[in-house]
Amino acid sequence: MQLNFIANEHAASASGRVIPVLDPSDGQAFDELQRSDARDIDAAVQAARACYEGAWARLSAADRGRLLYRLSVKVAEHADELTALEQRDCGKPTKQARADALALARYFEFYAGACDKFHGETIPYLDGYSVMTWREPHGVTGHVIPWNYPMQIFGRSVGGALAAGNCCVVKPAEDACLSLIRVAQLAAEVGFPAGAINIVTGYGHEVGDALARHPGIDHISFTGSPRVGTLIQQVAAERHCPVTLELGGKSPQIVFADADLDAAIPVLINAIVQNSGQTCSAGSRVLIEGSIYEPLLDRLGAAFEKLRVGPAAMDLDLGPLIRQTQQQRVWDFLSDAQTAGIPMVAQGQVVEEAPDSGFYQAPTLLRDVPVDHRIAQEEVFGPVLAAMRFDGEDDAVRLANATEFGLVAGVWTRDGSRQFRMAKRLRSGQVFINNYGAGGGVELPFGGVKSSGYGREKGFEALYGFTTLKTVAIRHG
Repeated sequence: MQLNFIANEHAASASGRVIPVLDPSDGQAFDELQRSDARDIDAAVQAARACYEGAWARLSAADRGRLLYRLSVKVAEHADELTALEQRDCGKPTKQARADALALARYFEFYAGACDKFHGETIPYLDGYSVMTWREPHGVTGHVIPWNYPMQIFGRSVGGALAAGNCCVVKPAEDACLSLIRVAQLAAEVGFPAGAINIVTGYGHEVGDALARHPGIDHISFTGSPRVGTLIQQVAAERHCPVTLELGGKSPQIVFADADLDAAIPVLINAIVQNSGQTCSAGSRVLIEGSIYEPLLDRLGAAFEKLRVGPAAMDLDLGPLIRQTQQQRVWDFLSDAQTAGIPMVAQGQVVEEAPDSGFYQAPTLLRDVPVDHRIAQEEVFGPVLAAMRFDGEDDAVRLANATEFGLVAGVWTRDGSRQFRMAKRLRSGQVFINNYGAGGGVELPFGGVKSSGYGREKGFEALYGFTTLKTVAIRHG
């Protein structure tokens, strides 16, 4: 049984209730989590506050960095263990789970180096005055971590908050807690003071709501759906608590006729099948210039047919979806597409070894998707790629910007002038030219516009969101 981790100690929930942990590969329960409530959140917040005002406050920025670096090394040393936990808990193929563990180590390494390099400024002002700005931590930050990339999003969110000098209360998704509980234990082992990192498990409507409402939380970082993000904003606004929101996307990849298709095709496919399409920045729409529409669809279709889906331990192209309700969601989208007469170009294959009780979905390529159909507008969060035709830059921009989201966009063209024109016209937090995702890019600020949220995580920019600015003006004559 998994326990909460509060003030460097394991703790059962106040309610005494538990939540079963299911293996997505076979749908069977193999562990239990604490079903916590507001009482457990209160205990975690109190521990974080005591740490923030005590042991954590006495650490210099350099010492915070040293702790984060030790944690980075520790995570790398335990990469195999964390990979196994993530694989069974989330259904990730081995290569994806291991990449996530190593990315977590890299986040801590990056933010370790940033701790003592985050400075204020001096401002020229009136004669007889000296004016400066200080960057100060919010205090106790709350982090709601989703199930699709628990380790990576923990790294970019909690890593940045700790580097800026905050103490953290973390609510993981009830579907994916095991790796984060273990990381918190590793943090205690390398010397993080009690209360710096606290993990409280449970359901969103119980624990997540309590975290958002708690008066001791000074900032909230949330990654998840627009609907829940709206609820968190509303609750936080009641007490003027700042939030950082990453709320998903319906990201386009725009392929012009002059693109290097040999380079583009593997990236186009990986961007939708990685993590079984359960990725906020998934390239779920491919917009193809008319003159290459048919030949590119033929090549994409042939590649899709070779994709294989199976249990996480088989380490195939895709593992299962996270749970049955997510599987049903993808089925509903595909059923709507079929009813609307949207043609299917190709599908991959679920292998015979996959248990019927697992949550599998074959990757699916659709063509001629109308811009106003829900499969072109809404986040499927599964391995479904919607192909659309465009003619010219204006049409490409119109289609790319024609959703409520604006998280990531990709552009494939060899025309240097077009690259800059498209990058400027796309309403998106990130634009990748002749690549997509830039290898993960721990250093690259990440976040969206429109319904994809606001605020930035990753990179040095995240430290601004996890701090508040104080202006100090001294009159000395």
